[in-house]
Amino acid sequence: MGVLYVALGGAVGAVARYGLSGFVYQRFSDAFPWGTMTVNVVGSLALGFAVVYFENSLASPELRKAVTIGLLGSFTTFSTFAYESVALFQDGEWTRAGGYVLGSVVLASLAVVVGLALATVLVRSRG
Repeated sequence: MGVLYVALGGAVGAVARYGLSGFVYQRFSDAFPWGTMTVNVVGSLALGFAVVYFENSLASPELRKAVTIGLLGSFTTFSTFAYESVALFQDGEWTRAGGYVLGSVVLASLAVVVGLALATVLVRSRG
């Protein structure tokens, strides 16, 4: 049953991301990814709030999963990355935290480059 709550939260999060990002892009130039940045910052704020709030509430595990994994996970995975990074730093795991931050940014960026290259090869091979 937990999967259903995560899925429902995920559906809401995806629509919210689309709506907020579109709203921001309509009001600002697309010369900078303001919509994506806004979603990432808002999602990170919301996840930080939700973690502490749920730790101090009687909310059910299903609601916690629906909000944190489903809604906010779908809204932005950057919020999870930011929270996990901060948690590692707060735990004094400086080396792990630095490796996680650096590795995530560098490896994800390299993965985009590889994905672009693979898709380019595939598209070109079709003629």
